[in-house]
Amino acid sequence: MSQYFNIHLDNPQARLIGLTADILRDGGVIAYPTDSGYALGCMIGNGDAQARIRQIRGADERHLFSLVCRNLSELGNYAIVSNSQFRLLKANTPGAYTFILNATREVPRKLQHPKRSTVGLRVPQHTVVQAILEAIDAPLLSMTLYMPGDAAELSEAWDIRDKLEHRVDLVIDVGHCVAGATTVINLTGDSPVLIRAGLGDLAPFGL
Repeated sequence: MSQYFNIHLDNPQARLIGLTADILRDGGVIAYPTDSGYALGCMIGNGDAQARIRQIRGADERHLFSLVCRNLSELGNYAIVSNSQFRLLKANTPGAYTFILNATREVPRKLQHPKRSTVGLRVPQHTVVQAILEAIDAPLLSMTLYMPGDAAELSEAWDIRDKLEHRVDLVIDVGHCVAGATTVINLTGDSPVLIRAGLGDLAPFGL
């Protein structure tokens, strides 16, 4: 049965953040709120946890994880970023975007697109997520929390607990969580390409 933490959105309790980090380091899978709905997360390098997330989502190997990073400095460890890309990223992070970028050698091959060597990265604007990332001192591997057959992602912690209490190790409740998905933008070409419209504003990218 999963644990259930009520964490203050504006002032996350250090003890609960520390326990969340321990669960992740021990190979756990968490359901956590972001600035664009709930997501499933685990640590990089934990193949069992990744397999569990894929099983919950009903996602095969073609569905790639995103790397959730604290800031642009950390993102730069995992993506090759040009000067023009950096300016766009700096102006629009943190926020409800996932950016497709060319991956560096720090990204395991299985986390990259098999043909294009790209990776999806995001920097969320969410106090609790930032506290978790600081505590684990690493990015999270993440997938938006959709259930197979559902028309929309799950956005209420109690509903997630009811459906997944035997399949995840922790559900985090911060009260209201914005429903929706990130806007996904491919920045690997000469100009931004929209992959999925979501909560992130398209205007800064001329889309």
